[in-house]
Amino acid sequence: MSQPTLKLNIPSGQAIASLKLINPVKFGPAVLKGLMGPPISHVTTLGRETSRSPSLSFFIEHSSGRRLVWDLGIRKDWQNYAPVIANYIPTRNYSIEAEKSVVEILEEGGIEGRSIEAVIWSHWHWDHIGDPSTFPATTDLIVGPGFKNAFLPAAPQNLQSPLQESDWAGRNLREISFTGPDTLKIGRFPALDYFRDGSFYLLDSPGHAIGHLCGLVRTTTSPDTFVLLGGDICHHGSIFRPSSRLPLPESIIPNPIIPQSDAPFCPGHAFEELQRERGMDPHGPILKPEFGYDIPLALNTIGKLQEIDCEEDVLVIIAHDKFACEQVDHFPTSLNAWKDKGWGKSLRWAFLKDFESYWRAKGVVDGEALDSR
Repeated sequence: MSQPTLKLNIPSGQAIASLKLINPVKFGPAVLKGLMGPPISHVTTLGRETSRSPSLSFFIEHSSGRRLVWDLGIRKDWQNYAPVIANYIPTRNYSIEAEKSVVEILEEGGIEGRSIEAVIWSHWHWDHIGDPSTFPATTDLIVGPGFKNAFLPAAPQNLQSPLQESDWAGRNLREISFTGPDTLKIGRFPALDYFRDGSFYLLDSPGHAIGHLCGLVRTTTSPDTFVLLGGDICHHGSIFRPSSRLPLPESIIPNPIIPQSDAPFCPGHAFEELQRERGMDPHGPILKPEFGYDIPLALNTIGKLQEIDCEEDVLVIIAHDKFACEQVDHFPTSLNAWKDKGWGKSLRWAFLKDFESYWRAKGVVDGEALDSR
């Protein structure tokens, strides 16, 4: 039986004018080892080895006309990252497909780079920071708590830094603090009301990286609906689902393994065995994070996320969610009507597709062949 939902203490407010998803890059394969665990038999990568994950960005427009961009993905000329990152990327054997920068995608859609008030980095990792220098100096760069102390000075002054001074040279580098009088709580997350009207909140979500931020966007009112921009609060849906507040259903429709099937997916004994044989909570997530700055702190933050994730009026989109990337509308189309379009329901258990090899080995799925995801 699921635990009752918590009061999230979200003040009333107005909806954001527009939230739009941008996918500037695909890269992979997403190998589980070193990122998340415990291991799952028959599964070494999320989906097939040819599968590629996005690193999602978002365009946020306020009713006043003020505009923000959330994350920038991977810069298309990744060889020009700070030396330690440019040298590191080839060791991962990734295939990286990044043909256009976020600002190029925006401008092709009629949004001028000079109109962007700020770029917000969910965190400083290379697959999220893109190239802020492609935006004019009038665009601020917003980072989370502790960033300046940890990363300034950057390359070339500090050649061991994963970042470059050019990322913020000549622009306002704004570090968010959650200790002032304007701080409030959304669920158990310390939060700041960016536009001061309840349309967009920054959430303090540490653990995966120093200064990690999430965003909470109010997409409609009457009823209130929200999209939570998760960044890398975790790398995969199986790290925060299922949970005591959002149990795995006995029967899942639409079928996440064979979406074209009218038959439900019933994980049953296979899920119970999966959790038991790896010493995992039979009512908890399938995987745990194994990569990050502070894993215990990351797990605590994931617990806060689970208290929000169980709400039907909140759609959680983490940065590398390829199923969200495949199913929802992309820029220049808005995400605001996500609930009416049924994306919350169709995406909630879609991540189970990534473990198709396991489900087939256990006899839960048979017949139709695996697709390319």
